[in-house]
Amino acid sequence: MDPDAVTASPHLQATPPRVRLTRSGLVLGPGDNPRLPRPEGSLVPLIAGSVHYFRMAPETWAPALQAIRTLGCHLVDVYIPWSVHELRRGQLDFGRVDPRLDLARFLRLAEEIGLFAIARPGPHINAELTYFGIPKRVIWDTDCQARSPSGEPVALPMLPLSFPVPSYASQAFREEAREWLRAVTPELSPLCWPSGPVVMVQVDNEASFYFRDGVYDQDYHPDAVAAYREHLRREYGSDEALRRAHLDEALSLSTLTPPTALTAEHCDELTPHVDWARFQEELLGSAVGGFAALLREAGLPGVPLSHNLPPADLATPLDPARLLQEIDLVGADYYHHATPEQLRAIAYRTSALAALTDERQLPCFAAELGVGFPPFAPPLRPRDNAFAALSALAYGLRAFNLYMAVDRDRWIGALFTQEGDPRPEASFWRRLIDALSRLRFRELERRVEVSIVVPRSFRRLARVLHAFGPVSQTLLQLTGRGIDQAVLEGGVDRAGSSIVAASELIDQLWDALEARGVATELISDEQLDRALERSRWVVVVCSGALEPALAERARAAYASGKAVSVGPFLPTRDERMRGAAHPIPSGGVVPWQLSSARVAEQVTELTEALSLTRAPIDAPLRLTLHSDQAGVPRVAFVINPSHEAARGVLRPGSAVAAKDALDGAPIEVSSGEIALTVPASSVRVVELLHEA
Repeated sequence: MDPDAVTASPHLQATPPRVRLTRSGLVLGPGDNPRLPRPEGSLVPLIAGSVHYFRMAPETWAPALQAIRTLGCHLVDVYIPWSVHELRRGQLDFGRVDPRLDLARFLRLAEEIGLFAIARPGPHINAELTYFGIPKRVIWDTDCQARSPSGEPVALPMLPLSFPVPSYASQAFREEAREWLRAVTPELSPLCWPSGPVVMVQVDNEASFYFRDGVYDQDYHPDAVAAYREHLRREYGSDEALRRAHLDEALSLSTLTPPTALTAEHCDELTPHVDWARFQEELLGSAVGGFAALLREAGLPGVPLSHNLPPADLATPLDPARLLQEIDLVGADYYHHATPEQLRAIAYRTSALAALTDERQLPCFAAELGVGFPPFAPPLRPRDNAFAALSALAYGLRAFNLYMAVDRDRWIGALFTQEGDPRPEASFWRRLIDALSRLRFRELERRVEVSIVVPRSFRRLARVLHAFGPVSQTLLQLTGRGIDQAVLEGGVDRAGSSIVAASELIDQLWDALEARGVATELISDEQLDRALERSRWVVVVCSGALEPALAERARAAYASGKAVSVGPFLPTRDERMRGAAHPIPSGGVVPWQLSSARVAEQVTELTEALSLTRAPIDAPLRLTLHSDQAGVPRVAFVINPSHEAARGVLRPGSAVAAKDALDGAPIEVSSGEIALTVPASSVRVVELLHEA
């Protein structure tokens, strides 16, 4: 497998799917399984709970599975750990030696109880297992290990034991992964729909270099360097073109090496660094694609393949659009605290994921919606988990997997004991799942007025200009710090300060629009055309560098009268930081360039000039509305990210009555207004009732 090869999506090459994805969930194909209910005909809503069979006594499997079924889940989500099933190289145990490892028995039991299944065979699964579920012999094989710039193994400081992370470019590691995936596929294939309960399979887990994702942190494995050369050969085509771009007459595509530190002193010298960061995105995308292809080649029937993004995915080299060239669904993991900073992070990443999936008629899915936390991570209280879940639903989430639903070692706060006994927090999730089903929430839509386009090249350059070395931007974002607090602001001819200014513009725009009740989304450049069709105003974020094709599409739309702006800078360079001519267009209905100093004022002016639909509510509260296909608002989320209770007034339009969607309590509508008190760090979900 070429780690840098771009291949067609495996689901486009496969036989007709037995299960396919839609915006509302999983649609079962031909065939029948009398042991499994079809909740709504052929549609299975994508609501799951995680259970780790290999950490449990087999006699507890049935009560645990029954517990998540009574919670309202339609699926059980299950990791299949390579390291646990491997007795020694070439010998695996699926229950013959240890009854806890009888995967088929566990999944058949889930089937009898009426649960479908999501299988997650890795090869990497994390799950707080030592070595993240990869066998010790593979982890300590020097040929499999990722390399630092000095050629040393890249160690992950992880409890209970630090370990060297594997290289996704290593031929040796890929061959080991092949052996595992080829061995586990025959175990899974007979359990796939309609012969069994498995209706989706996840490929790998949070494939972002095992949290060591700084641009110069890894991977300098010889196979990665060779793949990098091939990547640039496809990009540039000749030594001459490479030398012009990298400003080095001595370079050769057959011998060049990637940069090992940020040595650029001028923007013109940033091209090699941007190329290296771009290659890392391609390496991860093609690695996931290679694992997916192996599963298909090994005989996995036509069920969708998925992958999950880590909690700070917008700061990683993972490109969701690139992953969707290889697999069928990209979901996100949510482990967030109830703070204003984390609310913004949830809103950014969820609206981006919703735009990406909605465009493809896929469910906006939380592959892991945090319920509890591992003991060596900052504690997540039940109110943190509830706040994160409801906030994500407010900004576009429509499906989720509760992680963890059932107790296990190295986890605190699961909803059920292994014997299936509920903890107090389970009642909230039962009410929530019941409410989402009753409201048919997955069919509702959050209609946006403004799209903020953040090009992939902007995030790439921010990674290159990261100021804290091996302490990656991802880890800083997990602590609530954004790009503006992580970028080398004064470095490389002030390029860093331009990134900071652009990041601040994003936050300023978001806050100003939210305060005025204008529904806004944060999207990547792949969704520009869709945004131009559905949004009233499109803002393209630019730190001074922009892809020529993206700049041209934005200019053409502006010249045709579309409401398009760029900011805070006009583009003068392309995405590789090479100088490029970008003429300023004319003929638009809004300012072509936004001013950071006047953002709030410009938002006020354009809200009126463009007649943007507003649903304002008093600060510090935030409000999102979700409408049916006729455009009638049916559900409102009123979010209080502050640490004190807050009161606000909601104007529900044509609604004549309202009630709390979670407990059914009536809410008074007086003179077309709803006055609500929202407790600190919480979310109220309001069902809006209209005359028939």
